[in-house]
Amino acid sequence: MFRNTLRFLGVAALGAAIGLPASVSADGEVNVYSARQENLIKPLLDDFTRDTGIRVNLLTARADELLQRIRLEGRNSPADVLITVDAGNLHQAQQAGVLSTIESEVLNERVPEHLRDVDGQWYGLSMRARPILYNKAKVDPSELSTYEALTDPKWRGRICVRSSSNVYNQSMVSAMIASVGPEAAQAWANGLVANFARPPQGGDRDQIRAAAAGVCDVAIANTYYIGAMLAGDDADQRAAAEQLGVFFPNQEDRGTHVNISGAGALVHAPNPENAIRLIEYLTTEEAQRWYAEANQEYPVRPDVPASEILQSFGDFKADSLNLSLLGQHNAEAVRIMDRARWR
Repeated sequence: MFRNTLRFLGVAALGAAIGLPASVSADGEVNVYSARQENLIKPLLDDFTRDTGIRVNLLTARADELLQRIRLEGRNSPADVLITVDAGNLHQAQQAGVLSTIESEVLNERVPEHLRDVDGQWYGLSMRARPILYNKAKVDPSELSTYEALTDPKWRGRICVRSSSNVYNQSMVSAMIASVGPEAAQAWANGLVANFARPPQGGDRDQIRAAAAGVCDVAIANTYYIGAMLAGDDADQRAAAEQLGVFFPNQEDRGTHVNISGAGALVHAPNPENAIRLIEYLTTEEAQRWYAEANQEYPVRPDVPASEILQSFGDFKADSLNLSLLGQHNAEAVRIMDRARWR
């Protein structure tokens, strides 16, 4: 059934369902659809199997492709758990009606309230901040303060950030809407775009490399990326990341914008108990430490320390806005970015 459905959909990016059985058993396994790259999640799933004896069948693809697949499969979907990045993507899955409400005291105790859905349909598994990164040779950190201050004309031609089609930026604007209202968010987007050093292009790593190369003086990017570049084996990427400092804006008011990777159980999950058991496992201290050390992401659990690299960026006040609001404001955020000509 699983492989037949895959061929029927004809979504090339989903690839072959490697490791997934032709028929799905109701006992002893859990089927995971993950928008995270395999190397960023599979080691944890292997540990889960080692500790519980429950086999994990993993399928990876882009978030939009996975949601399309789940919707088309309907009641026949073998998926038990959806793992994806950004609260905006989780909100889209929730709005599509494919997530179930999880009742778990374990998750409610481990995951702070603002990092989980108010209705219990998804939970954060790891956290990343989206601070201002600055070229240490060109910018004194005393010049930096807030996201809003980046609209000052002194930053004209000095800012790099990826495109408006990226959900990380959409969620950042959504957080701005929730915090200061749509009119102020529009003014901020207009001013930020006016200060771009170049038309948006590439991913967060590209913004970091551009700032290191002098294309711009500051960039907005997730801590996960600069952390991974500093921890990685690529000498060029490490050298670029070492040229940048990390500044956490808005420390005197709402705090720096943060987002998550997260998971939800599917409404037609054939193995619902195992689905919840897996999500709970991903919030254990062991799993949270792995996220911190291997992925350079902040644990969602406040009792688990960040990696040495992330700690080197310094302590910071994170925005405590409930991340459910990011998805709710997404459509307005996209309109604001379009009006600002943020391409």
